[in-house]
Amino acid sequence: MYVTHAAFNGDCRLCPRLAGFLDEVRVLHPTYHARPVAPFGDPKAAFLVVGLAPGMHGANRTGRPFTGDYAGVLLYEALYRSGFSNQSQGDQADDGLVLFNCRISNAVKCLPPQNKPTPAEMRICNTFLANELAAQGAPRVLLVLGKIAHDAVLLALGLKASGYPFGHANQVVLPDGRTLISSYHCSRYNTQTKRLTAEMFYAVMHQARAAVDALHAVEV
Repeated sequence: MYVTHAAFNGDCRLCPRLAGFLDEVRVLHPTYHARPVAPFGDPKAAFLVVGLAPGMHGANRTGRPFTGDYAGVLLYEALYRSGFSNQSQGDQADDGLVLFNCRISNAVKCLPPQNKPTPAEMRICNTFLANELAAQGAPRVLLVLGKIAHDAVLLALGLKASGYPFGHANQVVLPDGRTLISSYHCSRYNTQTKRLTAEMFYAVMHQARAAVDALHAVEV
């Protein structure tokens, strides 16, 4: 079994199904990144956003989380409105986007077929997330997008999902003092069905902003 202290490995091939799928994608789309996608932003940021996995024509293409796909449109607009970025759009990895005291990661770093990683793949990749959360200067406010990301963060922290049920806009303080905020994923499906509206997502990002600001108030 895989043991490492790395928070990311761009050459990882520990999941045979995912590695093989990316090999196929590189043949079909030779200009795509088509490799594990690294977290984006300040590695010592107080605020971490955790999604599910790279999208085929989004992060898997550009090499940056939520960049170039539908979900990223809403996410980056919300981050900008809450003061976590310098611009409201993130279409390409070289577009000048800068995050402020914020980092974006995924529960699974590789594109999974049909956007569905297996439980085994989730567990293998969870080691990267666990190391990211345990690193020096690790984030204190966590915003998880969707139940899979929610459960992945709890697993990475050694907590039982049953003790912290997923629900949109749920906010809890974890045993180590971190704040966990849950949101429906800002996917095309969720927004088109109105399960998640832009206003709902802006509101949950505002919760995160308030939690990060509260950290600074305590430090002062």
